[in-house]
This record gives sequence, structure tokens and C-alpha cells, in this order.
Amino acid sequence: MLVWALTINLAIAPSQAAIRQLEEAPGQMVYQSRQTLKDQQGNSWQAIAFKRIRPDDTAVIYLRLVGFPGTAEIDHSQPLTLTDSMGKTLTAADVSHDMFMDKTQIEPDVGQYDLQPILMQLELAIPLRLTLATLGQPEIILNVSPDVVEEWRSLTVQK
Repeated sequence: MLVWALTINLAIAPSQAAIRQLEEAPGQMVYQSRQTLKDQQGNSWQAIAFKRIRPDDTAVIYLRLVGFPGTAEIDHSQPLTLTDSMGKTLTAADVSHDMFMDKTQIEPDVGQYDLQPILMQLELAIPLRLTLATLGQPEIILNVSPDVVEEWRSLTVQK
């Protein structure tokens, strides 16, 4: 496990992003962390963790993973699995249907997951591995540095 943790820490570039703030609509704020992650095949994925605060003060925190078109066909019936280098495993429900107006037209290389129930359970100093189930191909594995996990957790304090 220690070797895996050290390898992941060395293989992942430090985070350079910052939390972005957008007003989507009057009274509806979105705070985003955008990162580029590489999968085990070397393909780039955009990882966008975001907190949306609605005018009624309800909030959601989601993680959207976007692959290059044709990279993968995500199995939206399966959750995202998050495993740290100490072996702790959590899952985030697939909420991809919330992304599109036409619920029947979910893009195959885009997935959205509910981080809110598990975000504060992620350890700050430990690398993370995201595992995406796919249809008819090997699962996709994305490595996440502790800096990125910390940035994602910082979304919880945005108001």
C-alpha cells in the first residue's frame, strides 16, 4: 500500500486550479474546481467538482467526469467507486440524468456523481483512485492527488 501511495503521489502533478465562482441565474451560485486527470490508458478526463446553491438555499455537490468523445461508454447504472491508498472505499451515486434536459440522451462519455454524502469522509492527505464502470470495456481508473481532494472538500464551505 505504501508503495502504491508513493507512486501515485509522484505520478500526479500538483493542483494548479482554484475554486471558480459563477452566477448561473439570479440567486443561483455555482462554485467549481476543474482538474484534468489521466486514466490508465493515458486518456485525459476533465473532472469538475461543483457546488450549486439554489435561490432557496438548498445545495448539491456533484463531480462531473468528462472523457474525450469515444474514450469510453460509462455504465450509468453503476456508482462511481472512490478508493484511497489505505483501502477505504466509498461510492457516489450516478446522477447523470440531472445534467440533461432530455433524460433519454445521456452522453456515453460523461458521468455525474453525487459527492455530497461522502465528501467529508475523504481523507485530505491520501491519494484517491476513482473507478468508473463501463459498458463492454475495462473499467476506467483515474488517480486523484491529495491536493485535488482538498480542493473538492473546500467546496463545502462556499456560500
